[in-house]
Amino acid sequence: MYEYIIIVKNNYGDNMKIRLGYACISKTLNNITTSSPFTYTEFLKNKNYIKLDKIIISNLIDLKRILIYNVKNNIHFFRVSSKLIPLATKEDVIFNYYAKYQKYYNEIAQIISNNNLRIDFHPDEFCVLNSTKQDVVNSSIKILKYHYNLLRYFKINNKLLVLHIGSSAFGKNNSMKRFINNFKKLPNYLKDVIAIENDDKVFNIIDCINISKEIKCPIIFDYHHYICNNNGEKIENFFSDVLNSWKNKTPKIHFSSPKSKLKKEFRSHNDYIDSNSFIYFIDKIINYNKDIDIMIEAKKTDEAMFKLIRELKYKTNYKFIDETSFIS
Repeated sequence: MYEYIIIVKNNYGDNMKIRLGYACISKTLNNITTSSPFTYTEFLKNKNYIKLDKIIISNLIDLKRILIYNVKNNIHFFRVSSKLIPLATKEDVIFNYYAKYQKYYNEIAQIISNNNLRIDFHPDEFCVLNSTKQDVVNSSIKILKYHYNLLRYFKINNKLLVLHIGSSAFGKNNSMKRFINNFKKLPNYLKDVIAIENDDKVFNIIDCINISKEIKCPIIFDYHHYICNNNGEKIENFFSDVLNSWKNKTPKIHFSSPKSKLKKEFRSHNDYIDSNSFIYFIDKIINYNKDIDIMIEAKKTDEAMFKLIRELKYKTNYKFIDETSFIS
């Protein structure tokens, strides 16, 4: 995740600070990954805990390398892969994913703390809190606890887990009620770290706003999902609700561009970002006078980030403080 801080003047003469980040993996660094594959099926063949141990250590070492790389390039905003600790939530894979690796967690925590990095997680599609199946709900809670534990091991103060509303079984209204009911049953420490995100098919930004007002959680506005799934709502008519849901914390936004204009590919992420759409979005939110972090979700990750930044420097008057970091 690269961070650039863009200083944008709004109509009130104030500065709006925008930080751009990307997720999980850098296209710049070769042979480094924090999500080395080890499937459940593969593990069950001979219950190879030795291989699992090696993969966990490799992932943690590579995460440390990425964070060092980020720090050297004044990068402050990053999403860690949910696959950092393979098989951590499987009932019959019994191992302590903290004690043996405490040294690595502490080293990573030190880097995060010393450099004030913003780190979070986005649990995958298997985390469905509003499922109609209790075993799936139970598994989802275990997934949330796993991610929370990692945030705790990394000694992150402002913990954040990004979550979609999930299943639409038995209709959207019933699905929203299930999400709210199941959310309210969570332990408080999980409630306090969850932010909900609008999706590209079912639960739009207005649905998220309504749910947020009921359960008092932050909303992550995904611009691409909004373009795919809306009822004609204008950004300027709901964006204050999104920002206010974060209270005194810095809001987080997701931004991506469609793979193509073809209907079957429109929901997929492009390799890069359409800079004109990005500028249009900034123009829509510029007068809210609130600092925001924008996660760039593009297939080319940091390459897409750099390309976008080069285009913004050419097309706009945004004030970039320097090449790798920005200050307000």
